[in-house]
Amino acid sequence: MTLQSITLAVITALGMTSAFAVPAGTWTVAAGAHMVDPKSDNGKLLNDTLSVDVDDDIRPTISGEYFVADNVGVELLAAMPFHHDFELKDPTGNTVLTGKTQHLPPTLSLQYHFDNDMMPMNVKPFVGVGVNYTTFFKERVSNGADLEFDDSVGVAGHVGIDFPYAPTESFRIDARYMDIKTDASLNGMDIGEVDISPWAYGVAFVKQF
Repeated sequence: MTLQSITLAVITALGMTSAFAVPAGTWTVAAGAHMVDPKSDNGKLLNDTLSVDVDDDIRPTISGEYFVADNVGVELLAAMPFHHDFELKDPTGNTVLTGKTQHLPPTLSLQYHFDNDMMPMNVKPFVGVGVNYTTFFKERVSNGADLEFDDSVGVAGHVGIDFPYAPTESFRIDARYMDIKTDASLNGMDIGEVDISPWAYGVAFVKQF
């Protein structure tokens, strides 16, 4: 699913009326874990002489959502720092340098939750769009050079399904797309852009208040 299709689904959903809605004023908290899976081909550095390959990682996550209208919520996602190993490769595919970085990707989204009565087994799908802010820290490379990644701001998309098993409790599976691109510098010199732009796949326990 592309970010454009997620956006279209949100716009369509916001125009629907609801007979069995999550009422405005409701809070939910979701605690779980996500795997951040960066896109392939993460960019070229140093005038296209080095390619970047960024690894995935899994960390605990937590989100809070407040329903500003029936079935329409504003959600903030937070997480423990994600740790990523990466490789810099020459044009022949040989690894020239290896490195590590950590990042925090807080994400704010506007979401629409579809009504249970419209779905089999009372599952509750949802879609959302928003903005992601990612800050990087503890960057390092194997040769000891001073590597820095700039903070990133980009669009984000969210799709998922809640499986209720009690009146105020659900099990959630979801997927998020995050547009994460960061300018890299080595020993103070700009060397190009790293395009991580991952999908993040997660599970969580959801509690409604």
